[in-house]
Amino acid sequence: MPPRPLIAGNWKMNGSSDSTKALLVALLGEIATMRPGCDVVVCPPAPLIPLACQLVRNSPIRVGGQDCHAKPKGAHTGDVSATLLAELGCAVVIVGHSERRADHGETDAQVQAKAAAALSAGLTPIICIGETEADRDAGRTETVVARQLTGSLPPGADMVNAVIAYEPVWAIGTGKTPTFADIERVHTLIRDTFARLKGSATDLRILYGGSVKGSNAADILAVPGVDGALVGGASLEAAEFWKIVSAAPARRAVTS
Repeated sequence: MPPRPLIAGNWKMNGSSDSTKALLVALLGEIATMRPGCDVVVCPPAPLIPLACQLVRNSPIRVGGQDCHAKPKGAHTGDVSATLLAELGCAVVIVGHSERRADHGETDAQVQAKAAAALSAGLTPIICIGETEADRDAGRTETVVARQLTGSLPPGADMVNAVIAYEPVWAIGTGKTPTFADIERVHTLIRDTFARLKGSATDLRILYGGSVKGSNAADILAVPGVDGALVGGASLEAAEFWKIVSAAPARRAVTS
């Protein structure tokens, strides 16, 4: 049986104390009525992490960071260490998101170092990979995805302690999504590449991200090889995010 799905909400640079309280209280209300059949994570901006952790304490919702530095401390103004995220109560951290790669020039090597730092701090890295529209139009999707995965995986990563998120850059926030056949093909490539590098990918969770919303979540999550979703804008509305969470098929817990 495939691993238990994971639905992760990336709030990006959005949210306030009031909106965080409203959103999480609404999600907790839904969970009190129907326990989700998947793991649920919210990744707010760093200043909101303590509040989010306080609100979801003793609930199935976990909190994650949106990025971390490769070093545990030092003269890195504006950065946040993985160790501090763990101390605040985070369970996961997103690394290598396309917006970090594009806006901050992050390389595969830098993403690999951040993922390694996350593992050292006891966090699960959600390692993001995905091709641009130019890559797609040139037929380079498989080449780019395999290269990013190979270059971004740290030595200590395995199929249980790391998560891969496939986010075609051209689909993020555009309303466009690949065909289901394309999603399955790329997820199969990722699983095969991971297995070749690490020996096994049976319990690896590979998320799809890119314009996931309540209206298409069930179809995307039903695609073979899709083990959850990394959700952007739709995660900022409790009702919409809950539709995505509810669409995830209930499966066994991941081997620990």
